[in-house]
Amino acid sequence: MMNVSIIAGGAGFIGCNLLPMLAQEGRQLVILDNLSRGQERYLGSAKSIAHDRIHFFNTDLSDRSATLNVFKWAKGLGFVDEVWHLAANSDIPAGVIDPMVDLKDTFLTTFEILNAMKECDIRSIHFASSSAIYGDLGSTLLHEGIGPLLPISNYGAMKLASEAQISAAAENFLERANIFRFPNVVGTPATHGVILDFINKLYKNDNVLNVLGNGTQQKSYLHVSDLVNALLLIRSKSIKGNVEVVNVGPIDEGITVKSIAEKVVANISPNAQIIYGEGGKGWVGDVPKFTYSTERLQSYGWLPKLNSAQAIERAINEISLELAK
Repeated sequence: MMNVSIIAGGAGFIGCNLLPMLAQEGRQLVILDNLSRGQERYLGSAKSIAHDRIHFFNTDLSDRSATLNVFKWAKGLGFVDEVWHLAANSDIPAGVIDPMVDLKDTFLTTFEILNAMKECDIRSIHFASSSAIYGDLGSTLLHEGIGPLLPISNYGAMKLASEAQISAAAENFLERANIFRFPNVVGTPATHGVILDFINKLYKNDNVLNVLGNGTQQKSYLHVSDLVNALLLIRSKSIKGNVEVVNVGPIDEGITVKSIAEKVVANISPNAQIIYGEGGKGWVGDVPKFTYSTERLQSYGWLPKLNSAQAIERAINEISLELAK
């Protein structure tokens, strides 16, 4: 019987970089996505490897019956041994304006996926959580055991609530739950983020780049290729208990928005003037500075190929080439 992976949010940025790796394992891949950020054409790389094993459903994962129907269908393909939950609202400011966005697309997706998993007797989940669950702790080194966890955005709150719901499900029926706490991830296909925002601004006006905040914001950035390798490595490891929480990120202190702006301008429009805003935050809910501890991830024998600055430089080149097509 062939193994089956269900990938929720699989047509998005992370998903379409993960899918080719899963396709190489000879699996049937069932992708559910509402295409709010992703696009079906992003599945092209995976389809080139295993066209007949890629099954896409345009699905609202907060809809109980729609989600359960696809999960039941997937069981007809073989043994569904894992669910990758990558579905969420990734626009933090949008969730600040309308909290229902994150309730529906970030938390209820988790709730209904877990419901479908229980109904279909699927016992393993890999969940994309976020550094946003930690809140704003300034220069404090963020490790997996730190607390209390006080997120400052609706996105972070709903990611933390999702982690809690997965923990409860692990007491009930799950046998394996990997909770990955992502940093800022860069690369292509870019659907959002600071690099895409800066490049698009310069395409509209190549004389000036307006930056939200004063540019001192400093965060960790990981290239999506390093991220995917880390996720697959964690998945391959045995864990104590049935829930594993892992910070995924580079092993440096990150890079400032000022440095990112300067790198984008140098690449796209060298003569453009950079105009900074006021304050150390770009928007309500923005965590202006955080530094990850990745000791747990490193204990698995993993190191990223690129640091934050290198990841940014590679992503600028990739995104500018993508937009030029």
